[in-house]
Amino acid sequence: MSEGKIACHTPTAGKKPTRIDVWKYDCVRAAILAVVPAQLSAAHRADLGSVSWYAVTVKLHMETLGELVRVEGAKPQRLRRTLFERP
Repeated sequence: MSEGKIACHTPTAGKKPTRIDVWKYDCVRAAILAVVPAQLSAAHRADLGSVSWYAVTVKLHMETLGELVRVEGAKPQRLRRTLFERP
């Protein structure tokens, strides 16, 4: 799997891009695109208002339910799903 590296930029001004393997980038990008577009249509985004505020609020609630857990010591914060099934 030596397809090379890709420079991943951040919207934060002055930050240098992080270089990662192309195959890892493609794998994670596909997972993100498979979930995000299917969940929030343009109409939903318009109706929600501050999507980031709601995303954080729901994420915190999911942590209290045990659906998500924080990866200890990770900076920036990272999450992982648990095997919790919501009734």
